[in-house]
Amino acid sequence: MPLTNPFKKYRIDRLFFYSFALILITVIAVIAWTSYSNSSKALVKATSHYQQQLLDERNNEINTRLIMIEQISLSSSRDTELVNFLINRQDDFQRYRRRAGVESGLANLTYAIPIIQGIDLYMDNPILSERQNYIQFRDLQKLDEQKWSKCLVKSDYCWSQEYNFVSTQGEIPVLSFARKVSNENDSLGVLVIHIKANEIRKLLAGNSDGANRIMVGSDGQQMMKIGSTLEQSQWSKWVDLKSNQSGYEHIPETGDLQDTLLVYSRMNNSNWTLIEFTSWTQVTASSVKLAELIALIGAAAILLVLLITHFLSRQFTKPIKKLVTAMRVYSVGGAGRGVHGGSGGGPADLPRDYENEFGYLFSGYRKQNERIEELYLTLEQRYEQQRKAEIEALQANINPHFLYNMLDQLNWMAIEAGQNELSRILELMGKMFRIGLSNGNSFITIADELQHIKCYLEIQQIRWGEGLQYEIDVPQTSEFQDLFVPKLTLQPFVENSIVHGFNKKHQGYVFIRIEKNGDTLKIVIEDDGVGLKQSLHNDNPRRTGGYGVRNVKERIAGYFGESYGVTLTERQEGGTRVEIKLPLLQAPPTKTE
Repeated sequence: MPLTNPFKKYRIDRLFFYSFALILITVIAVIAWTSYSNSSKALVKATSHYQQQLLDERNNEINTRLIMIEQISLSSSRDTELVNFLINRQDDFQRYRRRAGVESGLANLTYAIPIIQGIDLYMDNPILSERQNYIQFRDLQKLDEQKWSKCLVKSDYCWSQEYNFVSTQGEIPVLSFARKVSNENDSLGVLVIHIKANEIRKLLAGNSDGANRIMVGSDGQQMMKIGSTLEQSQWSKWVDLKSNQSGYEHIPETGDLQDTLLVYSRMNNSNWTLIEFTSWTQVTASSVKLAELIALIGAAAILLVLLITHFLSRQFTKPIKKLVTAMRVYSVGGAGRGVHGGSGGGPADLPRDYENEFGYLFSGYRKQNERIEELYLTLEQRYEQQRKAEIEALQANINPHFLYNMLDQLNWMAIEAGQNELSRILELMGKMFRIGLSNGNSFITIADELQHIKCYLEIQQIRWGEGLQYEIDVPQTSEFQDLFVPKLTLQPFVENSIVHGFNKKHQGYVFIRIEKNGDTLKIVIEDDGVGLKQSLHNDNPRRTGGYGVRNVKERIAGYFGESYGVTLTERQEGGTRVEIKLPLLQAPPTKTE
């Protein structure tokens, strides 16, 4: 009985797995044994280069944060309100009023920049703050009690080393930046910004678990450290802090000092030096001999694998070539299609004695050709429909741009004619069209969405006069304002409130609130109009609002599914309440094919 070709009987993945696995295991075992038995100093250069790149990245990030604090301190120290407050020429009432303004301005910094732990203002005759406040007004005479105050003797500003700052939350490790506040060369006080040391420590560590690093200031003093590091007296002679060049040094073993690789980052645009310490035994793991042995073993293994692969590949490329030939000659309606038979290398000529994946592939290809013939006519019809739809879509893109340009021309005509109110309406409509176009994007930021609805409400207020009032309650933080929502989500509901809800009324009120609710964005629109039931029986012939509301519902369902959507309810005190639930989007959803 003749032997059966295994490539026609057994699964290809198993054959290749066991064949290559045996070869690769042998090669890897030899490489691993060789690698373990040798060490290489060549890794020192590669390791130091990699660590230096990481330190440069960390240095850039830390420098960006600390320079930001310095710039904030500079701008705050030049603030007219703060300077006038420190001059102390006002009566008690004016001092308390100015103190409130200064405290509010500094407090806004702590709220807007999470890295800031608190701010102290040292001055003469301070008006003391409550202990729990993040902003403290302190007596200038007590400045010398701070260890870092000595650095202000020769400079107008300086950074402190890490120390524990006493706050209402207990002792918190901080770095402090102090800057003198002056007016016409007269020293008025000192502004001290405390930043959270843990935040800088995270930047210093990055994604490197177990790293041993320190941060050194421009004065050469160690400001912060993570992990196990050398003392300043041990490493200071190896690093030139006056140079702006990064590099690395090998500190040899002497006495209690172990062999250490010292890598430091010193950059032109940074006042900080970052230093990382790594045990020399961790980086010296191979040698040039190891590289040569690996190259020889690798070359031999590659040659052996190529020879075996050549033999193995011939066994499975033969049926693949048959399939490729059949696919090449196939055409819809052609002689090689093989649906009803055929010749010339078509699907009907593919082998039928394969019992593994190739057999499934050949059978599937035959069935696929049958399906292609059935679907070909349907695809032709769809292609024609799609072509028409694309032409219509292109035309639809032209019209808004045309209208936007026309509105701009009409605006200038209204200005020349002295029609200021009409000019304002056209200007607002132009802004609405610009946001509506949005370069073809389907998602815009909350800031743009609010600008669009404000333009619409201002147009309606021009028409209604004082009869239309509205209120918008939305957080003003950039983090919130930069969230994305589907374009033109608010306008259809506000239009419904005004056109249908306030119909036959002389005044109305619209309230809009946007807030976070866990991982959901919640939008609430309320009015004091006639409500849902009476709005449905409204005889106003305009129905654009109903279409717009339906459009918003369909878009939300299409983008996000049934977990999000729109809910309309009657208010007990009269009017309509609309609640829209959307996911929190830091960026527009990625389009999928």
